[in-house]
Amino acid sequence: MKISKIILSSLFLISSIFAEKKLFDGKSLKGWDGDPKFWSVKDGAIVGQTTKETPTKGNTFLIWKGGEIADFDLSLEYKIDTGNSGIQYRSFIKPGKQDGWRISGYQADLESGDRFSGICYGEGFRGILSMRGMKTTLSTDSKGKLKKDEKQFGDSAEIGNKINKGDWNKYRITAKGYHFNQYINGVKTTELIDNDEKTRRKDGLIALQLHAGKPMKVYFKNIVLK
Repeated sequence: MKISKIILSSLFLISSIFAEKKLFDGKSLKGWDGDPKFWSVKDGAIVGQTTKETPTKGNTFLIWKGGEIADFDLSLEYKIDTGNSGIQYRSFIKPGKQDGWRISGYQADLESGDRFSGICYGEGFRGILSMRGMKTTLSTDSKGKLKKDEKQFGDSAEIGNKINKGDWNKYRITAKGYHFNQYINGVKTTELIDNDEKTRRKDGLIALQLHAGKPMKVYFKNIVLK
């Protein structure tokens, strides 16, 4: 009897650890916060859009209000018609006086172009951290300057060929300690090990980006956190 209880308790603990949580109900922006001028829900997807008439002054974000997340496995589907966007993780609201929808931190990048989808970018947070097809280890020198040790594991153009332009793609991001991996359509796009102890982040917010500049439109759905 005792053994059975121990086994059941262990199974419950394991299932709790690996439980999936849907972050988007497919119908509303419940649990999210962003400028209503730019974010809406249509046909089961979150839609972020800027136009000539309604541009954004600076990058703006739709922030998941479920709290700060440390280690995780996040997956979602995205489609982008025009422009540049991204998925923020272990991120934070920028300090200072602003509208509350300005975010900095790690970003899994995506775009309608050919170069940057899949990279790890530091939004207001050290710039490009790891390019597509690269395993990058970050550290600092004796003067505190950021150093990058890059090792190529894949060809950027070949990885890019696996991305469906103008159609739906599946993005997956994993974070364990300070080791991050990003995948699009099951193909690893970049890997980052952050040994920059002064700047790296152990936890933070999840958010979706709308980029300043030319009019753009991006869609997200099936957002699942494990």
